[in-house]
Amino acid sequence: VSTQSTWGFSQSMASSSHFVTTLADVRMPRLIYGTAWKKERTTDLVVQAVTRGFRGIDTACQPKHYSEDLVGEALARLAAMGTPRESLFLQTKFTSVNGQDHRKPYDPNAPVDQQVQQSFAVSLKNLRTNYVDSLVLHSPMRDHSTTLQVWRAMESLVASGQVRQLGISNVSFPELKQLWRDAKVHPAVVQNRFYANSGYDRDLRAFCAEQGVWYQSFWTLTANPNLLDSKVLLDIAKRRGGTPAQALFRYLLDKGVTPLTGTCDPEHMRQDLEVLDWSPLSDGELASIDRLLV
Repeated sequence: VSTQSTWGFSQSMASSSHFVTTLADVRMPRLIYGTAWKKERTTDLVVQAVTRGFRGIDTACQPKHYSEDLVGEALARLAAMGTPRESLFLQTKFTSVNGQDHRKPYDPNAPVDQQVQQSFAVSLKNLRTNYVDSLVLHSPMRDHSTTLQVWRAMESLVASGQVRQLGISNVSFPELKQLWRDAKVHPAVVQNRFYANSGYDRDLRAFCAEQGVWYQSFWTLTANPNLLDSKVLLDIAKRRGGTPAQALFRYLLDKGVTPLTGTCDPEHMRQDLEVLDWSPLSDGELASIDRLLV
């Protein structure tokens, strides 16, 4: 039986291991390296992150921080260094229909399912692979009908074996409930921006916990700079011989969340990975952080 905190996470989904198994039976790392905003540094940083121990990579698909082709270059370099693509969890995204994604030369006049298929074919080419572990819809479309058309096309990619699981990002709770009701293949992950101390997404996170959906948090530190100055996290970090950021990541791991970290700093990469080997926070430590997040 899962135990819900007031913040909407399930204690039963927590894991002390480096990997979890999603409802799609996919082995997913507890920490994933995100590639937004890195631009021309992306390839070198992905190689560095994997070399240091990351086994999950999340691409960025918006034009201002697009990364698929650079991640593909990193995958090729890593394979040449002895780390095969099959040893990594690779997650990419589908952005939009009707020609709104200028990086993907699909026919905007084609039916929606063909637009998705054409776009995904470009993704595979960019990433230099023949499958992805996780395909995430970057955000719902303007109406649920179009979202469902896109989702049906994504489901066909799962059926073809080119995609192992599906997910959705930047989604509200009502939108997720609609999709869950109508989907044939349910999302295995939800990826949303993380606003820790505002109660943001509480109901959505609770729903994910109940359904066994893994919640991926992005901008985990960027969106919460004041939280890292709290005495609670500072005290936990001091007792653990770590940093407030590490204490927050350990809290999220213990609550069943998969944080995305996008650091460019080698020392921060080491610290992020080190958290996987921390012992779980005590009930008292968890409760003290819970109270910060109401």
